[in-house]
Amino acid sequence: MNALRGHLSEFGLVAPKGPASLRLLENALVDEAADLPDPVREMGTICLDQIAQLTAVIARLANELEAASKTDTDLERFSTIPGIGPVTAGAVAAFAPDLDTFGSGRNFAAWLGLVPRQRSTGGKAKLGAVSKMGQADIRRLLIVGAMSVIRWVARKGGSPNRWLAALVARKPKMVAAVALANKMARMIWAVSTKQEDYRMA
Repeated sequence: MNALRGHLSEFGLVAPKGPASLRLLENALVDEAADLPDPVREMGTICLDQIAQLTAVIARLANELEAASKTDTDLERFSTIPGIGPVTAGAVAAFAPDLDTFGSGRNFAAWLGLVPRQRSTGGKAKLGAVSKMGQADIRRLLIVGAMSVIRWVARKGGSPNRWLAALVARKPKMVAAVALANKMARMIWAVSTKQEDYRMA
C-alpha cells in the first residue's frame, strides 16, 4: 500500500494514509481524466489486486485463529490473561517449545529475552537493560499487548491490580510495558503448567 502511494505521488496523486486512501487510489486508476501513463495504471491495478488478495487471506486466517482460540484449550487458557488475544496465544502455541521444559516462569521470560542482563562482581549482582535475546516474535506481541493494557489503565485512571497501578504511576510507559510483558510471560508459563485459567491475585 505504501509502495503504491509512493509511486503514484510521483505523478502528482497524493493520497492520505488509511482505508480512504485505497478507495481514492482505485478511483484515480480508473479515472480517464487523471493524467497517468498506461503502464502506471496497469502496475497500480496489479498492486491493488495483490492488496485485495492479501486482505482476503488475512481475514480468513484471522477468522480461523479466532475460531481455534475458542476450541483449543491452551489458546483459550492463554487468552484469559489481560493483554493476550488470539494472535499472541497462537504465536506462543506455535513458536514456543513445550512450556513444561522450562523450570520456572523466569526461565521462559529469559528465553523470550524479557529479563535484564546480569553482571555479577564481588558477589554483587547488577541488573542491566533487558537482553532482547531470544524469541523476538512472541516478545514483540507481549509488549504490544502490555502497551494496550497500560493505555487502558491510563484511560481509566487506575487498575484493580495494585502492582500494575503502582508500576504505571512511577515508570515511563515503555519501561512499564516491558515489565508487564515479563510478568505476562510468567503468567503464560504458570497457566500452562498448572492447567488453570488466569486469576488476578
